[in-house]
Amino acid sequence: MLKDITLGQYFPLDSVVHRMDARFKIIITMLYLVMLFWGQHVISLIAGFVFLILALICSKIPPKMPVRSIKPILPVLIFTGTLNFFAMKGGTIYWQWKFLSVSSQGIQTSAFMIVRICLLIMGTSLLTYTTSPIALTDAIESLLSPLKKLNMPVHALAMMMTIALRFIPTLIEETDKIMSAQKARGADMESGGLIQRVHALVPILIPLMVSAFRRAEELALAMECRCYHGGEGRTRLRELKSGMRDYIALGITLLLLAAVIVGNILLSRT
Repeated sequence: MLKDITLGQYFPLDSVVHRMDARFKIIITMLYLVMLFWGQHVISLIAGFVFLILALICSKIPPKMPVRSIKPILPVLIFTGTLNFFAMKGGTIYWQWKFLSVSSQGIQTSAFMIVRICLLIMGTSLLTYTTSPIALTDAIESLLSPLKKLNMPVHALAMMMTIALRFIPTLIEETDKIMSAQKARGADMESGGLIQRVHALVPILIPLMVSAFRRAEELALAMECRCYHGGEGRTRLRELKSGMRDYIALGITLLLLAAVIVGNILLSRT
């Protein structure tokens, strides 16, 4: 299950999406989120699905990679889907027992939420799949640059967010190694009740925390040895430059968002 967590991983490929300006990719991702959560009609899901298919084709990312990102949240999807399936009331009642019931509204809401969360995870994962950590840091800093007038530490915030994303795969790999080592020593982590499983996590969490603090100290020492002192006077090897492909991608996203907004307004009036 841990190996299925692909958040924060970067896949260096030669595609149109990889060559896009990272600032535009962040803005397009934000518009994609608005597209998914605008209204409660199926048109938002259709537009999100079309956007996801176009992004996968243009990025050359194998479809199995976004699908793998869904596996770690399957328990959350099952729980939320079941909760809405039995708790929502409205429409035609198919089955009822005390306060539990299965209705057409519950089925529709449950399916709508599951599909929305899946599209959300798969679509946003493409941002880290196609953007290197350095480009992501520069893009976040550039987009947040107006906050510098309010004396906000924009560069430090961008650096912290990017480092956090970058070390997610590293910590996952470290957790997998620690679990394998503990199992080789005879630790039982899969049997017993909830309390026993929580106790079994202690031999994993303590070495993981020690490893995380050690990596943080090594990273801080490496940055200090290289005379790192923040974003002031810092130059970049690759400057962020926008091109025609960035504006075309943004225009397509805005058209899909406009279709979602107009469609929701028309469907709300009927």
